[in-house]
Amino acid sequence: MQEEKLMRTVRCRNSTKPGTLGHLLIAIAGQGGDVGEIRLVQETSQATIRDITIRVDDEAQLEAVLAAISANPGTHILAVRDEVLELHQKGKIAIRSRYTIDSLPILRRVYTPGVASVCMKIAADPSLARQYTAISHLIAIVTDGTAILGLGDIGPVAGMPVMEGKAMLMETLVGLSGVPILLDSKDVDTIVETVATIAPTFGAIQLEDISAPRCFEIEERLQERLEMPIMHDDQHGTAVVTTAALTNACRQTGIQLEKAVIGQVGLGAAGNAIGRMLMKLTGGSILGVDLNQGALDRFTALGGQPADLRRVMSEADIVIATTGAPGLIKPEWVRKGQIILSLSNPVPEIDPDLALAAGAAFAADGKSVNNVLGFPGILRGAVDTHARRISHEMYLAAAYTIADLTPPDELVPNPLDKKVHQAVARAVARTAIEQGLARAEFVPYAEDNNPHI
Repeated sequence: MQEEKLMRTVRCRNSTKPGTLGHLLIAIAGQGGDVGEIRLVQETSQATIRDITIRVDDEAQLEAVLAAISANPGTHILAVRDEVLELHQKGKIAIRSRYTIDSLPILRRVYTPGVASVCMKIAADPSLARQYTAISHLIAIVTDGTAILGLGDIGPVAGMPVMEGKAMLMETLVGLSGVPILLDSKDVDTIVETVATIAPTFGAIQLEDISAPRCFEIEERLQERLEMPIMHDDQHGTAVVTTAALTNACRQTGIQLEKAVIGQVGLGAAGNAIGRMLMKLTGGSILGVDLNQGALDRFTALGGQPADLRRVMSEADIVIATTGAPGLIKPEWVRKGQIILSLSNPVPEIDPDLALAAGAAFAADGKSVNNVLGFPGILRGAVDTHARRISHEMYLAAAYTIADLTPPDELVPNPLDKKVHQAVARAVARTAIEQGLARAEFVPYAEDNNPHI
């Protein structure tokens, strides 16, 4: 099982003596280091300076590689950089003005006294706030830090880099302005009250990395209280993209999704939502596995069948795992012809290559099935139509759109393809209108005519 590697950039000064760089690369490989990019920084008659990207398994191996580099004749280490940390310095997002304030007339229009007339219009007709303020494209990204990625309960502040990343993706892909909201509380009542209180600032609420089972109650109570899109991405974003990926996997393998026996291993936020979506889609029950009896009871109440892992592996045509337990599924348990999606990050329940070697017809991990394909377009379609909520049918429209736009022989589309996100937004908006959930007319947008994209 290959775990996520550490990546560092080492700036080296090498003498121009022939063979210095070659011996250096051999020395790195001798300690198990994986060399990536080599970039020439400066070259003189006496020395060359290069940035060499190196991947290692852990800190101990990094130290061994650095020692080998230092011991290489003619090589001197100038710096060791963590480019991931460098990218995060001072944060990854900022609020910027859409207009340049470079004169007193502009100042008077955007602020006092001109702004007073806009305030009075909104006071007389609050619906005008969607037209004359940023509310229509502001999205609250709310977390209490209890389920950050695969890291668990590390607190809201430690989760801020993830929230910033979500905001970056929203802005880059669909022109929405995500605002991270860190809540220093795990109390359900406090979280619901706080989010409901600040909700008028935003066009939608995205709940993020809140642990189960609290996340279910928080989302349900907020949706009951607020007439606006509320989306817990760990549930619905994951379910949408998983359903899209599974649709394509079935197309490639010839397995009929509606007739297949499906097993969901892990019934937390993601697993529960995936199971619910697939049961609504297929009209049948799904085998569910979880060590937590409460999770099994919730899934059973939704129509699922409680099972154990061995039963799922022996009976299911499709196995979806969202447990966060690396190596949970053993290769010898894999049945020939199964579809296996082991979605836990950073290390899956079974490496796709091992699953394929054991006889699986199709296998993928969480690196391939990424929420970023879902939440930007879903939220864009929902806020652009001023939808009262996001329905199952809206989520399903997003899943089918993603599946249909997947290139041949791929599992899902390129997550950075803006046309995919635009298509998802249109499909979600169209469904909201058809279901009577929209309160505003949807105007199809494109990158060339929308200043936010």
